[in-house]
Amino acid sequence: MESKKYQTTVTADREGDQEEMPFALVQGQPITEVPHDLYIPPDALEVILDAFEGPLDLLLYLIRRQNLDILDIPINEITRQYVEYIEMLQEMQFELAAEYLVMAAILAEIKSRMLLPRPAVEDGEDTDPRAELVRRLQEYERFKQAAEDLDELPMVGRDFALTEAFVENKSVVRLPPKVELREILTALKDVMSRAELFSSHQIAGEPLSVRERMSRIMNALRDNPYMEFHRLFDPEEGRAGVVVSFLALMELTREQLIDLVQHEPFGQIYVKSPES
Repeated sequence: MESKKYQTTVTADREGDQEEMPFALVQGQPITEVPHDLYIPPDALEVILDAFEGPLDLLLYLIRRQNLDILDIPINEITRQYVEYIEMLQEMQFELAAEYLVMAAILAEIKSRMLLPRPAVEDGEDTDPRAELVRRLQEYERFKQAAEDLDELPMVGRDFALTEAFVENKSVVRLPPKVELREILTALKDVMSRAELFSSHQIAGEPLSVRERMSRIMNALRDNPYMEFHRLFDPEEGRAGVVVSFLALMELTREQLIDLVQHEPFGQIYVKSPES
């Protein structure tokens, strides 16, 4: 393994004496010499450089960094900086694309043509060897600026997200399904079966009136204009009370004083006032 020499920095105090500056502190102790048994792998230090999209991007960066006129490129200086960048990448074991080497050859050709005397054309104007390179740089700069402008526009998923919401169309009138007589009788049968549980022998009973029961139902709907069908029956009144309540409901329906509605087939039956 080849040994490397390290140069330490020295400083002078007011009396003129010089002392070595430590290049590192380990547990508070200054280190001025590199240990002889210290092994540093060759790839231990990795430098991340600015990434360029191609040789034109690198040239444009070198020109803009020094505020040079793109129409009057100092080809000697730009070629030198470009070649130094290529050599640095090669020393760092970066893989170079072939287009970078092609551009280096183009720059060398332009540099040599700039050094040689140029013959005059018929119209009396000299042909600038940099003209084609300048045209390519200007065209690349326009496309690069257009790409940056597009990237600044709001992008879905990066700057904002789309969302969806369902809004029911309120203008559509949805009529509840018609209540079939068969379903009303089925509901009545259910109420009658529960009324039988409260049947008892009555010695004397109060007369039941359909009109009186109609008034009771209407009063109940004034307090709650939307009631379930079975809540208008009192099973404790027995069969007679259920029948009277059912007849009162049918009479109120015939006179269009109440409505029987059902929101879905075989669903719950409701009694409501026409105004509700």
